[in-house]
Order: sequence, then structure tokens, then C-alpha cells
Amino acid sequence: MSVYINRRGQIIRLGVGTPRQTQIPPLELPRYGAERLSGIRCISTQLKPEIPSESALTSMALQRLDALVILNITGSGFQKRGGGATGYIQDTYLAHLVPHPEINWTISPPLSLDAVSDQDFLDLVDGIESEYARDIANQNVADEIDRVLLVGVKTDYVTTQRFNDGLEELVRLVETAGGEVLQTVQQKRSKPHPQTVVGEGKIQEIALAAQKIGANLIVFDCNLSPSQGRNLETQIGIRVVDRTEVILDIFAQRAQSGAGKLQVELAQLEYMLPRLTGRGLAMSRQGGGIGTRGPGETKLETERRTIQKRISRLQQDVNQLQAHRSRLRQQRQHHDVPSVALVGYTNAGKSTLLNTLTNSEVYIADQLFATLDPTTRRFNVPTSNTGEQRQILLTDTVGFIHELPPPLMDAFRATLEEVTEADALIHLIDLSHPAWHSHIRSVMGILSEMPIAPGPSLIVFNKIDRVDGERLAQAEEEFPNAVFISASERLSLETLRQRVGQLIAYTVPA
Repeated sequence: MSVYINRRGQIIRLGVGTPRQTQIPPLELPRYGAERLSGIRCISTQLKPEIPSESALTSMALQRLDALVILNITGSGFQKRGGGATGYIQDTYLAHLVPHPEINWTISPPLSLDAVSDQDFLDLVDGIESEYARDIANQNVADEIDRVLLVGVKTDYVTTQRFNDGLEELVRLVETAGGEVLQTVQQKRSKPHPQTVVGEGKIQEIALAAQKIGANLIVFDCNLSPSQGRNLETQIGIRVVDRTEVILDIFAQRAQSGAGKLQVELAQLEYMLPRLTGRGLAMSRQGGGIGTRGPGETKLETERRTIQKRISRLQQDVNQLQAHRSRLRQQRQHHDVPSVALVGYTNAGKSTLLNTLTNSEVYIADQLFATLDPTTRRFNVPTSNTGEQRQILLTDTVGFIHELPPPLMDAFRATLEEVTEADALIHLIDLSHPAWHSHIRSVMGILSEMPIAPGPSLIVFNKIDRVDGERLAQAEEEFPNAVFISASERLSLETLRQRVGQLIAYTVPA
């Protein structure tokens, strides 16, 4: 039997079974800051004369109990008829959590019942919570920043290198969204669990790790189905988001123009619609932070039918935007002005190159998706060896990323058409990034999925000032027709202008 008592001494829950079998569901527990305990202690009886089991202690940690008291009942004998039992308390154990990087809890030696009765639990709890508060303060994480626990799941069809690159990229995404990754938990599985992605034991490990570091957000490196997200939140008791939701949050922060905000809202609502069940009822997600910003934040409690109407309206607006941009492109084509689109993995340096070539002031930062709205500038390129110049339009497009979320592909089709309708492409690659090979494959994969095949492309390697000679030689050997530049240091830009001029002269003869 297990009895749960609050700090006023009131019994709030009574269950027949072990602490693990009778534990309070995470969503029913009071939610305090990372430095607080739940305000509940458990007194449980067991018939075997032994110390608290691992499952009982894990249950204590998952519920963040003030304390766990185990009463060992010995000499028990159940009557064959009439029921009832007799016995006496032999040993008593007192366990509680400790804010230690290597130890989750501590267990007292066998105590008498009188010794436990004389224990000042409020004083014990004050001491524990004070240690947690000092531990959290020493981590130097601002209160308004999400404290993130990252979860990586490596399946059989993902290479170790790709898995590690994906985790590093997700850390950058979380930081760009305004969070801080405090710890990463990994699991190898042949395939994701259909209900919870990871196994039951790993869920407990995640919950314990989140309790220890004071995380208020769990981020998975894969895309979660609506049911998987709900199941994980129910069992862990902490807000859970996936990679797509982090990217959508970044887009919500980055969108500046009306067109960009329109497309972001559409993507958020399309992503959110199948995930409405249970959101805002068992757990409020309107407290701010990653995954709650942008237009979707105020829609979580709205009826599904209302959101569907809103999506329908936004799709009409995106169609109008698509038609408007199509007319602009037709006007440019009528005036025989060729267009070149800058494409590449996010943070490859596209905006920096646009600024350098056209003397513009597009916002740049060493962040993923620093710029979201496409920007077009005029640019002169040589068309022959005689020095004649030809004016073209150079467009900086939204950065690509591995497994670009489908809601973004659909919502940003008006923007992505800037790529498909361009006369030629400049595929910019960050050669200094360890995963530059993977970035090339990701961008080429997205381009191949475009409804209209894009024009010819010129491969350009950027940031050559940050790489050693060995990597540069490897890239030159694999891509002999590529151009190697440094946009920030203005290296080999004249060579780039000449190659772009040759490409345009071949693609769109004057």
C-alpha cells in the first residue's frame, strides 16, 4: 500500500501497490520551477525486508517527491479464510533526491519508526530545494531562455556520421530559436517505437535527466507524429517538440515581410491541426518558448473547424501571392532581364555574397535561417572578353536544410518558385562546414523535388579562407568546374562574375 501526503499532512492519494504501480501521473503533479520539489511525500509498505527497489526510487525521482518512506512489514501471515493480515514493522528506510551530477538519490540506513516520525520533513525539503536553487544558479542560464534536453534516436538506416551531424545541427537550431541545450540523450534502435519513438526505459532516463538539469523542454531530433508527441508529454510531464517545430519557431521569429508572415502562419497551422487533440487541455502550451511563438500561439484553444477555415483563407492568399510574383517574373522576362537565384544550405553565406556583389545591406548573422524573405538586387556581369556588361537580377532565397519540413515546402511554394523560375542558379556551399558533402546532397535532393526543374547551376564553394589546403584540394578534385571564393574576404569574386556571365550568355543569349 502507498499513501501520498502533502506538506500540510493531508492524504491526497491512496493506492494498493508499489510506488511504481501507484505513482501520480506527471500531468497531475504540481508544476514548479526546476529548483522546487512536488510538495508530496510517499509512505509505502512492502513485505520483503530489503532496501527500496530501483523502480520505487525511480518513481520518486519522476514524481520529484519530497521523500519516500518504505516500511518493511515482517511476520505477515494472511488467513486462508476471513482475510486480514498480521505483522509488525521491522525496518524503515527514508529516501530523498539529491542535486548531484552522479547521484540521483540517497537512502538512509535502517531506521526505527520513531526516528522517522521525529524527522522534520519541512526542514529536509528546505535544504534539498536550496541545493537545487544553487545548482540551477550556477548553470548561468537566463530565466527567459528555454532549458533544453536533446534526444537523438539513431536507427539502422542512418549512418553514424549523418546522425552526429544531425545532432550538431539541431543544437544550432535550438540556439537560433533562443534555447540552450544542457544535455543530450541518445538511443540506438532498429526503428523508432511507433508510440513513443524511444523505449520505456529510455523515457524514464529522459525524465530523470530533465529533472536533474531542470529542463523545461524536450527536443527530439526526428519528426514526431501527433500521437507520439502526446504520449511522450503524458509520460514525461514536460513539453516535447520535434525538429520541425523548432524550425517553424525560427521562421516565426525571422519573418519580416507580410508575405513571409503569411507563409509562416500557414505552415504553423497546417502542422498544428492534427496535433490539437489534448493540447491546451491536459497541458497548456501558451506559456511562451520554443514551439509556442508566432501566429499559432493564440490558436491552440480554437476549434478545429475555425482553424481549417483560416488555413483555407491563407492558402488563397498564398495563391494570390504566387500569381503576383509570377506576373513580376513575366515583366522581367519581357524586358529581357535574366535572373539568377542564390541557393544553398542555411548559413552558407548567401546573404553575405549578395551584399558583397551588389553593395546591399541585407541582414546577415552567423545563425541558421538568419534571413527568410527573398531579396532581389541588380548586378552587372561581363558577357564577353571585350568587357561588355550585362545586367541581371540576383535573388537571395531562403536557406535549405536537411529534410526540409513538408509544411514549409507547401507554404513557401511562392518563395521557392523564385528558384524554379530563375534562368540559372548559384549553388553556394560552405566548405568550412564538416558536413559539406551532406549539405550538397540535401540541396540537390530538394531541387530535384521541385515541381518545375530549375535552370542550370554553378557550384560555388564559399569560406575558403577558413579551410586548410587538404580540404580545398579535395573539393577541387571532386568539383573541377566549381568556383572557390570567400564572400566575406572578397576573394575570387571577379572569377565568379566572369563564370556567371558565361552561364547567362549560354542560358539566355543577348
